[in-house]
Amino acid sequence: MSVESLSRSNSPWFFLDFKVLKTILMIAIPITLQTILFSSKGLTDIMMIGQLSEDNLAAMGVAGRALFVAIIVLSGVSTGGAMLAAQYFGANNYRGVTSSVALTWVISTAVAMLPMGLFWFLGDWVIGLSSQSSEIQALGHEYLKLAGLSLFFVAFSGAIAAGLRSVHQAGLSTWFSGLGIVLNLFFNWVFIFGNLGAPELGLKGAAVATVLSSLIEVLVTIGYLASRKHMLAFTLSDVLSALQIAKIKRFVSLALPTTLNFLLWAGGLFAYTAIMGKTGDQGLVVLSVITPIEAFSLSFLTGIANASAVIVGNQLGAKNDEAAYSQAVGFVIIAIAITVFVAVALYLLRDPILGLFVGIEEDTYLLAEKFYLILCIGIILRSLPTTMVVGVLRAGGDVKFCLYQDLTTQWLFGIPLAALGALVLGLSPDKVFALFFLETLFKWFACVYRFRSRKWINHLAK
Repeated sequence: MSVESLSRSNSPWFFLDFKVLKTILMIAIPITLQTILFSSKGLTDIMMIGQLSEDNLAAMGVAGRALFVAIIVLSGVSTGGAMLAAQYFGANNYRGVTSSVALTWVISTAVAMLPMGLFWFLGDWVIGLSSQSSEIQALGHEYLKLAGLSLFFVAFSGAIAAGLRSVHQAGLSTWFSGLGIVLNLFFNWVFIFGNLGAPELGLKGAAVATVLSSLIEVLVTIGYLASRKHMLAFTLSDVLSALQIAKIKRFVSLALPTTLNFLLWAGGLFAYTAIMGKTGDQGLVVLSVITPIEAFSLSFLTGIANASAVIVGNQLGAKNDEAAYSQAVGFVIIAIAITVFVAVALYLLRDPILGLFVGIEEDTYLLAEKFYLILCIGIILRSLPTTMVVGVLRAGGDVKFCLYQDLTTQWLFGIPLAALGALVLGLSPDKVFALFFLETLFKWFACVYRFRSRKWINHLAK
């Protein structure tokens, strides 16, 4: 279905129209599956490493969070490119789409070099921010040195994935991601436990698996796009054409606030990890268990949010402002309903899910049950803010508001309150974990106010 077909649905209940719903699902389902696959990678890594020891589990949790921060920063750059690509596609400017994706890849690659260097030379210091254990620091640094190399490949995959979502071909990106996940799972089995004659590398093996699977995913993606002469199969001439001062300035004006926003948000998540580390290594181990479960449970919400970014962005590119506004309301309704359903299902499955982590001790398991219940409530609180910030507001290029909101709610309210609970009041790990979700309450009010003001509606495809 075209953007013109979608624009005929100006009611917030647009998704009740079968044809429109079909279009939404064609975008949202592949994105959701891709997010689930990405989240399942972290979940399977933690489950496999959890069979070794709690030190390995804690090191993987902290190192994985640090790597996640770097990946989120690259996602911020890709989001800037996706905003342009979605509106170019809505305006039927396909050359603009190709140019945007090429520029996104170049800038993402340049940005990836910074965390790669940090992880290689100062990885032990990064782990030391959350744990004082020399064993955990050594294990985590060894993982970061190798796994950080995968960021070079993530930069390319992220740029292509953002481009494919923008042109309503998210399913392709899902297949590529699925291949990467399967390969990562296989290489984990080979190198963590020493199967098929390979050395038993433990946590280091997980890092090797991450790099190899990312490399093969990129090679397959390049081969497929080139063989199909796809719109996103950019060449050197496309890259050189995109590297114009005017285009770079315009890209940076969108991508920089978004990247800073993502950096502050992901850095805040790492700050929460560091705060939890101050409650003791047991809290850190449980957080390492809960984090991939949280990411997996939010996959459905992320899929809806990204679908809203594409469709609302397409509408704005076609100058259909009223359709964009009413459809954004519809996406919020969908997001809240789906998140409630996921939270209930997650709670009902708590025993089999926590039972997958066979390497943790009994008292750690009991603490994990408390964290789990808090998580089920917390993901519902994130429904509206995530849809607005990740999807609707960024679709209109309202990146500065998103940046200021995260800076205020997370760094001026959420993190200080959690630090107060852990460092001053000496609260138990589960109560500190509950404080992590307080910032979401502030975001509800800020997002609703900004959305109703309509100041987020901008036309980028000029």
